[in-house]
Amino acid sequence: MSELPSPQTPLYHHPLPALENWLVQLGASRQRANPCLWDLHRPEWSAQIELEVEELKVSWHHDGQVSVRHFPYGLSRADAEAVILAGP
Repeated sequence: MSELPSPQTPLYHHPLPALENWLVQLGASRQRANPCLWDLHRPEWSAQIELEVEELKVSWHHDGQVSVRHFPYGLSRADAEAVILAGP
């Protein structure tokens, strides 16, 4: 597994293996059909995280509704993690 840079490091300064390691540490699992898509499940909601070319896309699913947000890779890993885990 790739070592993670400091949490304050922007996502664009993380090598891909480090980003994947981070997602695994969050509890996400990679979709077999598309290695850019990751699923994260929490008791209150679930999320699909997509590693897009220009940004991180997060789609939260809760009570039959979907909330989608896009985050630039300039966001620090700590901020991205806080936003993702805050849920919809």
